[in-house]
Amino acid sequence: MKIDETDRKILELLLQNSRISYTDLGKQINLSRVAVQSRIQALIESGVIERFTAVINPVKVGITVSAFFNIDVKPDDLEKVAEDLAKEPAVTSLYHMTGPSTLHMHGIFSDHREMEKFLLETLYKMPGILRVETQMLLKRYKSRMGMKL
Repeated sequence: MKIDETDRKILELLLQNSRISYTDLGKQINLSRVAVQSRIQALIESGVIERFTAVINPVKVGITVSAFFNIDVKPDDLEKVAEDLAKEPAVTSLYHMTGPSTLHMHGIFSDHREMEKFLLETLYKMPGILRVETQMLLKRYKSRMGMKL
């Protein structure tokens, strides 16, 4: 199934509130209740929406690379680095950790090139980052949270 801009708007609204009515959703994107219901049903049948609380299969929306990053940061730069990384659209979670690394981060990317660009142009260039270790996800067995588009 090809996802168009209207489908993306519907998915974004469902991520904010998966219990929104078809009527209220339609009002926000200028579609009828019937059209919204039909589009949501097609998204369900195609596997884009796996379940409600709107868990979106990342591959179905073009996100093929999921990676975890362990990042060592200079203590004086920790807050700034964390704030900057939290603003990045590819970053889905970011935690200050104990143990061998300072920050633990998860990111999603459309492909390997997008991840490489993120590493080279964003992560590696941030002042205060001392070391980055990247682990790519091979298979998802369980996900408790939905994906950001």
